[in-house]
Amino acid sequence: MDDGEGPLSFLHSRLGPEMEMRVVALPPGGALDYDEADWRDAIVVVEQGQVELEAVGGTRQIVGCGDVLWLAALPLRALHNRGAVTATLVAVSRRAHSGPPADEPSPG
Repeated sequence: MDDGEGPLSFLHSRLGPEMEMRVVALPPGGALDYDEADWRDAIVVVEQGQVELEAVGGTRQIVGCGDVLWLAALPLRALHNRGAVTATLVAVSRRAHSGPPADEPSPG
């Protein structure tokens, strides 16, 4: 929901116990090889700076502060920071569970 106070941010959000947050900082001139598993099931917000998404075919797309991304299952090779400030990405996803909580019976 847009409250008119600026771009969407997850960085200072309180998440429920079923969610988890991961912060990725990419320094100026830095690059991060794309691994689909790192982004599976996550909504990603660019909190600071800009990130260049490099596709396996060589095309590139720049995303910036406030942009909301889905980076799972994309044909990407790497993420680059060509800017002068650290780019910060925040990924929010469902927490992985190995089964039902101990106080709940198993389905079936």
